[in-house]
Amino acid sequence: HHIANDVIRDWVFPVADKEIAEKGQESTPYDVAIIGDYNIGGDAWSSRILLEEMGLRVIAQWSGDGTFTEMKATPSVKLNLVHCYRSMNYISRHMEEKYGIPWLEYNFFGPSKIVESLRAIAERFDDTIKQKAEAVIAKYKEQADGIVAKYRPRLEGKTVMMMVGGLRPRHVVPAFKDLGMEIIGTGYEFAHGDDYKRTTHYVKDATLIYDDVTGY
Repeated sequence: HHIANDVIRDWVFPVADKEIAEKGQESTPYDVAIIGDYNIGGDAWSSRILLEEMGLRVIAQWSGDGTFTEMKATPSVKLNLVHCYRSMNYISRHMEEKYGIPWLEYNFFGPSKIVESLRAIAERFDDTIKQKAEAVIAKYKEQADGIVAKYRPRLEGKTVMMMVGGLRPRHVVPAFKDLGMEIIGTGYEFAHGDDYKRTTHYVKDATLIYDDVTGY
């Protein structure tokens, strides 16, 4: 991931900078990019629906179902929305330093975090976006409540241990909590120190957090 980020920084963005300087770039106050979503299982499509329904214009997806042209357009966005922090925090920090584009890590796993993330994203924009975000939350509330009501009685009180890669060891924790389940252990295959620090905000004290347990 780090190498790929560096390639974009060193070879793609210079081309984009030149093209924007020569031809300009159409933009709106509501332009955003989805960063670090590889559209595994259609995640990016679902995220894009919610973001566009709240009034934002998604001009790029990195890199699931995205294009080279979208990547080149990204330096013109107003906010980078980071799905997988581990794989794309490098390029997000670079764009913040070079272009002044802020970035925000969001979590669309489970109804509680979807609501929290939509509101956090909306806070970066004007009242129009904030009002539309609340409308989106209200639109899907009944559907989300129905799913939780269907499965929570069967799952509440059960314990969960996870061993997955990327962002999921922390991001899916609230989704299990929405169903009344208890996380007793979670871990990564290729995390860095800051991933573990971010994970502590998601789990209770004494939860086991481990690194690549395949060796055991």
